[in-house]
Amino acid sequence: MENKIVFITGTNSGFGYLTAKSSAKKGYTVYASMRDIDGRNADKAKELSSITNITVVELDVTNAENVKEVIASIISKEGKLDVVVNNAGYFGGGITEAYTEDDFEKMFDVNVKGTWRVIKASLPQMRKQGDGLIINTSSGLGRFSAPFMTIYNSTKFAVEGLTEGLHYEVKPLGVDVVLIQPGAFPTEIFGKTTYGSDQDVTSGYGDLAKIPEQIGIGMGQMFETMKPDPQMIPDAILKLIDTSKGQRPLRTVVDGMTGTIIEKANEQVKEGYVDFMTAFGMKEMVN
Repeated sequence: MENKIVFITGTNSGFGYLTAKSSAKKGYTVYASMRDIDGRNADKAKELSSITNITVVELDVTNAENVKEVIASIISKEGKLDVVVNNAGYFGGGITEAYTEDDFEKMFDVNVKGTWRVIKASLPQMRKQGDGLIINTSSGLGRFSAPFMTIYNSTKFAVEGLTEGLHYEVKPLGVDVVLIQPGAFPTEIFGKTTYGSDQDVTSGYGDLAKIPEQIGIGMGQMFETMKPDPQMIPDAILKLIDTSKGQRPLRTVVDGMTGTIIEKANEQVKEGYVDFMTAFGMKEMVN
């Protein structure tokens, strides 16, 4: 098996952590990035570092220079970069109007701009190689926007748009850029939920302001009943890595509970997308 150099963001918990371990078990050389490896994430960094094939690196996706330096150092050491998994991000809920401009900017800075910074730093090497795979983590909520998660959903809509256009731009250069669309899974992301900081607005919504808490309770009950396995995400990522270049689907839905709705939407949009590309003289790019 060819050794692949795999770079993953947000490996201190959830899908990123599981993907790092699964990729190393597969035999790939893994660079697992996270913030604060000498502080609050020290235990997780130490655990991952103890695993054969994993090197933990400090990375803040909101710092463009840090992103460039880390990826450049990996390329300098390994001579190539095969796979990038953009997983870093955080979840936000609550009353949309309660989000201040600063709240809004912080979420987009991590979930959208952070993804773009990593792509921007990785693409030159992948284009030079004529080969590479970038996997961006979206969500089923990047296709439909549910109430009381609106700003988070907006970031995932943006990641969808960024990935879809780029998928067709760089595919002729030998680089695949694709999406994973997870459903809801019991990971640490829900324990780190942020809310809009303008409490004066929230108080003005009366009983509606209680709905986000009710959603959380309902989600917990759903997890207890259906027990969705987060390992499904790294399994899907490894399948994408193993799929031949140029044959990887743009979107991969990983959701055993409500994924059928997302899959149907993807199919319908794809049909219309072919018509759109054909009308603008780009039909050959979707084949």
